[in-house]
Amino acid sequence: MKVTLDQDKCVASGQCVVAAAEVFDQRDEDGIAVLLNPDPPARQADDTRHAAAVCPALAIHIQE
Repeated sequence: MKVTLDQDKCVASGQCVVAAAEVFDQRDEDGIAVLLNPDPPARQADDTRHAAAVCPALAIHIQE
């Protein structure tokens, strides 16, 4: 799994952090998402897919 995050599309909702806190975080100054791990381990795959699904801006992309 390869994860990419388009920070220009991010609306700082924080849903990705709630869904997959080990893969995503948010910048303190504006809340924009930050990708912590572009290659999450298999144990985080379901949470990472959920984060992409709940992103209101569709800013998270996953390549399997």
